[in-house]
Amino acid sequence: MTRVLMVVSAADTLVLADGTEHPTGYWAEEVAASHETLAGAGVEIDIATPGGRAPTVDALSLSEQGGVQPEDAERFRAYLETLEKELAHPLDLADIDPSAYDAVYIPGGHAPMTDLVEDPSLAALLTATDSAGRPVVALCHGVAGLLSATGEGGWLFGGRRMTGFTDTEEQQGGYGDSIPFSVEQRMRTAGGIVETGEPWSDTVIVDGTLITGQNPQSSVSTAKALLARLS
Repeated sequence: MTRVLMVVSAADTLVLADGTEHPTGYWAEEVAASHETLAGAGVEIDIATPGGRAPTVDALSLSEQGGVQPEDAERFRAYLETLEKELAHPLDLADIDPSAYDAVYIPGGHAPMTDLVEDPSLAALLTATDSAGRPVVALCHGVAGLLSATGEGGWLFGGRRMTGFTDTEEQQGGYGDSIPFSVEQRMRTAGGIVETGEPWSDTVIVDGTLITGQNPQSSVSTAKALLARLS
């Protein structure tokens, strides 16, 4: 059976540019819709976080304030309830054997900007997975996790085509100028070839084994792109 490791941030706060802390977490749709799409195709999915800590769902991702319609929020909430055990007791990212998985999948929410962006265990996992020619997938702010794989030789994903949550989207529906850093600009500076669609469009970029989705609206398509790669 195909096995995918879903790496979820365990952070529940984000330090903004002015030094204040703001509640955060993973984005409900990105975990729920991605997981549901993969599981529906028969993929076995394990969830891992830094330290094996239980992740927190961003309350905004289940509210109209976060741009989520009530019926969609209810659907995501219901699916996450089916993952209650896995989310309450995730695997420890530091204990993962990369060879046990066919792909790594990193959903977003702003939380990855706190604990995944410089996580050494994630860097090692991504390096091993990419070196073995297995897919690495990142969605929305989950691309911040890709930035962990930076060393003396540069960024592991430098020179590759990719997308992620855009500066325009951050201004329209994110933290705007309060964001601690721009994931779009960090990827560009690190050497990524960043390609973006229209704000809030369903946009997925596939460059070999690297698959990236722009925003929550791209969740299902990103998961389907992985399924196509694994087939």
